[in-house]
Amino acid sequence: MARPVTLFTGQWADLPLETMLEKAKAFGYDGVELACWGDHFEVDKADSAYCQAKRELLERHGMKLYSISTHLVGQAVCDNIDERHKAILPDYVWGDGDPEGVRTRAQEELIKTAVAAKELGVKVVNGFTGSSIWHLIYSFPPVMPGQIDAGYEDFAKRWTPILDAFKENGVKFGLEVHPTEIAFDIASAERAIEAVNGHECFGFNYDPSHFGYQGVDYVDFIYRFADRINHVHMKDVAWSDKPTDAGVFGGHVDFHNHKRFWDFKSVGRGDIDFEKIIRALNDIKYVGPLSVEWEDGGMDREHGATESCAFVKSIDFPASDIVFDAQFAES
Repeated sequence: MARPVTLFTGQWADLPLETMLEKAKAFGYDGVELACWGDHFEVDKADSAYCQAKRELLERHGMKLYSISTHLVGQAVCDNIDERHKAILPDYVWGDGDPEGVRTRAQEELIKTAVAAKELGVKVVNGFTGSSIWHLIYSFPPVMPGQIDAGYEDFAKRWTPILDAFKENGVKFGLEVHPTEIAFDIASAERAIEAVNGHECFGFNYDPSHFGYQGVDYVDFIYRFADRINHVHMKDVAWSDKPTDAGVFGGHVDFHNHKRFWDFKSVGRGDIDFEKIIRALNDIKYVGPLSVEWEDGGMDREHGATESCAFVKSIDFPASDIVFDAQFAES
């Protein structure tokens, strides 16, 4: 049986949820991954009646729900807070903007998100963690002894209570391993797991697009963390085969600029080998949704979301339940 193909609504939060559901159904999707912003899913309103109304709305449109995503608030839990965060956070999380207050309120919101997810009836919450040490990614001036360790200790201090709340509510967290987060490649993902003592509710929202242009083995990531792949994003990226003006770090150049070394693409139009990904997901027996996170600065989003859905459905296939040459032993 093919895995459900869903659409992450984060890039569509400018639209009311009902409009978004109508469009996603028309694009061919089986369901959605609701963003915790816009009116798609509002954690501060998520009592029993609110969640029941969301479920009924989804059902009316024939759409399934497997996860919600809290990337924006999650980012503020560990980040070095500045004016950029005001633009992505609810007013009640931003408050007066005092950095430690923002981080504390973001942590509290993540705990409430675990409760809301249980009420809504989903088992996975995806998102970001933020990082107090991302600014140290390039080690000059030289990183001082203990600075990186302190960053992982800060992550563990702030996220362990969140993960404990997830456990109490029967929900798992999927960190989208991504630049600016506490984990952005395989090595840092391993260290993040160690920092929270292998907490059973800490796992990953696998997204290959953030690995390819970095030179990280995005297929091996699946095998390495097979028991922690809690959700999957289908997102594509292309990178240049020759030198460019703006390299891997982006050169402070906006997306969809020909000077860039890499850029996100509609699914199937970049350099990610999705067949290898599907085979690896089959090998680890992942049966959850394949959620399209659509981003392509050079393409109409409705066209892109439609073609991405068709592509993902065409590339997905079930694993074999036999050894292909086993029949010879029966002859």
